[in-house]
Amino acid sequence: MSGTLLEINDLAVSFSTQGGEVQAVRGVSFAVGPGETVAIVGESGCGKSVTAQSIMRLIPEPPGRIKHGSIHLHGKDLASLTEKQMRNVRGKQIGMIFQDPMTSLNPTLTVGDQLTEGILTHEKMSQREANKEAIELLHLVGIANPDERLKQYPHQFSGGMRQRLMIAMALMCKPELLIADEPTTALDVTIQAQIIDLFKEIQEKTGVAIIIITHDLGVVAQIADRINVMYAGEIVEYGTVKEIFYQPEHPYTRGLLTSVPRLDGDRSQPLIPIVGTPPDLFAPPVGCAFTSRCKYAMKVCQAHDPEVTELSEQHYTKCWLQDDRVEKPY
Repeated sequence: MSGTLLEINDLAVSFSTQGGEVQAVRGVSFAVGPGETVAIVGESGCGKSVTAQSIMRLIPEPPGRIKHGSIHLHGKDLASLTEKQMRNVRGKQIGMIFQDPMTSLNPTLTVGDQLTEGILTHEKMSQREANKEAIELLHLVGIANPDERLKQYPHQFSGGMRQRLMIAMALMCKPELLIADEPTTALDVTIQAQIIDLFKEIQEKTGVAIIIITHDLGVVAQIADRINVMYAGEIVEYGTVKEIFYQPEHPYTRGLLTSVPRLDGDRSQPLIPIVGTPPDLFAPPVGCAFTSRCKYAMKVCQAHDPEVTELSEQHYTKCWLQDDRVEKPY
């Protein structure tokens, strides 16, 4: 895509364990443009967070390693950078919001110390100037009395406020890309809505691009421009929000959509779960990874991995049902 900010090609990440090699990410490719929001959705354990941590080069080596693939930010391959070079990227060019704010924040340091640490590392400024930047960001993320809040500790903030703190911390160095890993997990629906609105407001004011990682399709519908549906370490469908929600083509995507409640549908209809469990990534299937859970599975699905099919300019899927020789069951 033209004007690409981040481009990932054929990324594979594995972890060595006593039981063998876990192939957590298997050939993932996608791109993010300036100022857009791209979502990665899927069940727990599908490789979403590992993909995000790989972009930031936060995978512990060993046991983890990037087997192959590239992660280009403005054409620079992050996968080939040294740890020292990556420190100049983290925070300054790419910010990250981790899953659990309470475990990500240091309980022994004040909020002000934690907010200003990154900007003091990357920029030449005094503590006073850094505090001023921190106060402005706390205003931006909706925290009242920010000058007083800088002196407080994380335990003095509510769960929603801690999440706002994490967003402010990730934005301190004005990065071009923000990675939000399950940013609304463990928050009640009212606070979730506030956080989503906050992301929209921040994007309008700063133009930051966002990768949002979640299993919550309601969150995705409100904020994302494009969606990557991930299963067993692979992206099985990719498209715009409208294409994924109204024209889903992969059986797994359709299963995700029918397993969550809808406000615009018949509420008397029961939710339909996806039966079975994801495959063992110690020994991934030879063919399509979704075969054992797919009601449309054919012999070819078990024996051969499907090719990626282009459905439109921005809509792709990886499924044998797209083959011209197959009569679609839906």
